[in-house]
Amino acid sequence: MKPHRELSIFRKYLEKRGLKLTSERQALFDELFARHEHFEADELLVRLRTKHKKISRATIYRTLDLLVDSGIVGRVRIGESGYRYERLRAGEHHDHLICNECGRVIEFFEPAIESLQDQVCEKYGFLALSHSHQLRGICRQCRPRVSSREAGRAAAAAAVPGGKLRILPTA
Repeated sequence: MKPHRELSIFRKYLEKRGLKLTSERQALFDELFARHEHFEADELLVRLRTKHKKISRATIYRTLDLLVDSGIVGRVRIGESGYRYERLRAGEHHDHLICNECGRVIEFFEPAIESLQDQVCEKYGFLALSHSHQLRGICRQCRPRVSSREAGRAAAAAAVPGGKLRILPTA
């Protein structure tokens, strides 16, 4: 299934900003929407150059920023090393489990979490426009390589005091 809706969204986004859908942007869009996976910008650069597409690293980063801003590409922070990107289909939603050891990103959808988010927003009179839910930890494949002590230390360092959501006062 071709991503006609997403391409239309991107075209309209560019037009509103006085930008054009250049051949480089189109090639990047096509490559990105050809499959569903998480990737780094440099991986996309290699894939495009393998296909003999002339595109610079700067153009890839600038176009990825445009795609993220338009809402059809998601950006997931992976530790201190940077970001991974993924294409988003209109109407689809999922959250992420991110392995701190290998960087693996596991997608999941959990109705109970979605329901709880709605309840929290209602309780505080908050209108959520979007959200990004990421759980960081150690994936099944990496757990045997990480000792219990190291995992316990990492969990203690990441824990929020009291384990409760804190509402911070606004200025």
